[in-house]
Amino acid sequence: MNENQRRQRPLVLYYIAIIVAVILLNYFVFPELGEGTTEEVDYGTFLSMVEQGNMTEVEIQNEYIIFKTLENEEEKLYKTGTIEDPKLVERLHEANVKFTKVVPRDYSGFFAFLLTWILPFILLIWLGRFFLRRASGNIDNALTFGKSNARVYIEAETGKTFDDVAGQDEAKEALMEIVDFMHNPNKYKEIGAKMPKGVLLVGPPGTGKTLLAKALAGESKVPFFSISGSEFVEMFVGTGAARVRDLFKQAEEKAPCIVFIDELDAIGKSRGLGGFHGSNEEREQTLNQLLHEMDGFDADKGILILAATNRPEILDKALLRPGRFDRHIPVELPDLTAREAILKVHVRNVKLADDVDLHEIAKLLPGASGADLANIINEGALRAVREGREKVTQNDFIESIEVVIAGYPRKHKVLQRDDKYTVAYHEIGHAIVGHVQEEDADVQKISIVPRTSGALGYTLQVEETDQVLISKEQALSKITTYMAGRAAEELVFKRITSGAADDIEQATKIARAMVTRYGMSDEFGMMALETINHPYLSDDTTTLVSPETATKVDKEVQAIIKQCYERAMDILQEHEEQLHELADYLFEKETISGEEFVELFEKSKRA
Repeated sequence: MNENQRRQRPLVLYYIAIIVAVILLNYFVFPELGEGTTEEVDYGTFLSMVEQGNMTEVEIQNEYIIFKTLENEEEKLYKTGTIEDPKLVERLHEANVKFTKVVPRDYSGFFAFLLTWILPFILLIWLGRFFLRRASGNIDNALTFGKSNARVYIEAETGKTFDDVAGQDEAKEALMEIVDFMHNPNKYKEIGAKMPKGVLLVGPPGTGKTLLAKALAGESKVPFFSISGSEFVEMFVGTGAARVRDLFKQAEEKAPCIVFIDELDAIGKSRGLGGFHGSNEEREQTLNQLLHEMDGFDADKGILILAATNRPEILDKALLRPGRFDRHIPVELPDLTAREAILKVHVRNVKLADDVDLHEIAKLLPGASGADLANIINEGALRAVREGREKVTQNDFIESIEVVIAGYPRKHKVLQRDDKYTVAYHEIGHAIVGHVQEEDADVQKISIVPRTSGALGYTLQVEETDQVLISKEQALSKITTYMAGRAAEELVFKRITSGAADDIEQATKIARAMVTRYGMSDEFGMMALETINHPYLSDDTTTLVSPETATKVDKEVQAIIKQCYERAMDILQEHEEQLHELADYLFEKETISGEEFVELFEKSKRA
């Protein structure tokens, strides 16, 4: 049976069911509705009831006589057949009964056919299609709940190759081996090597896992099945398992091919995690079916199961064992060199001005993912269009970075003079302390223009190189710089404001990490006191200590922050003259570059 025949079978069954329903309606329901509460009597009884004088109304039809009687002040409806009775009208007159004659219409039979056969048929089809479409999108897949929703790209239809992927050289190298196996399987069979059954791409959101999967399909030139893990599980019990079976069946028919399951954690979550048993039953059935199917097919047929997730810590251990997802490929956040390479890919179709320096842009974006970089390039291009330029400049990209970091400038937000001065001293405090400390990054830009993110100002610092490790001195230096804004406020105005709220939050995170994870505390030494819950999604942690120890941890964190605050205050007191001069300059200019800041700072020191 071919594919079209399989698709048509559910539709045929659906229309047969509608025809049967219409027949049942006409033979059982409609006659009963027509009868209502009418009692059928013979013609003789009808004449007797006329003579009794309790008949109120008579309707003479072509084949029946319908009449009403009043019995014990209650109306009743009767029916009898018609016969040739010339004296009927005279009898009704004598009994003073109101009567009417219904003249039959020529089209009554056709009308009845339309009303009882055609109209119900059309109505049932419409209602069926309406409800089934709401349940699953359209009638075709509504009648095939067990069918996979995978999108199939034949050969190189993904439109992507490894040339479209930058900054993930290690991941591409691992995947190229898969491509080579599909093109030259005998080379591997001769030596006794087997292609991995499954490959799992692991990394933070936006790092290019899905793009790598499509590029692999484009390079392999084989059919590519793409489906999200969430598409397996729906409200109908058993749907997910059926779709897994159908997906693997389709894959076997089109082998060699690649089956890509995005967001694997939607169905691959470890069994027994969270919720009641009933709430997880459908997902666990789907997972069990996936495990069964992966055990049941032979990798030599050329079927590769490719999956992606940013939550590997919650995946079921049975999925990760050898024989299922044999190879785990990390897709990490790009470093400086990788970010520059990614930027070069995204600016291929962008008209750039001569002053654009992608290396400098990459330096401004530590920790950015590939998706973040693509967004910044697009934001820069949009800004160039808004400004009426034909090419994108370096400043367009820098402004787009600031938009991503701090939000859009609030042009109509006007600060009071005192508040503006407070913000100016706050930001210059950050800049001076950050500049004086050798461990801190260089100051790139200082602004006191309010932003839509809620920030009243910001100081942008840029590392020369990506930091893989952080020393204790560097951690303390970062905390000191965060505390410098509050210290400047207290030093100059002898008061503090809420402007340091975000600084305090960031400083506390670093100080707590020093105590609980980095082993940089004199009190606890090299002791792990908490663990990160979701390393790729957030920095939320779980404490592993008793309440008494947690209290000691809080005191240690507080001591570190206090120490750094005092150090920031000492630096600002030492450079108080520069603090006043630069704050006045920033108050007037509102935005100054890192070069301006350094030049003015050094000039003030020499004076």
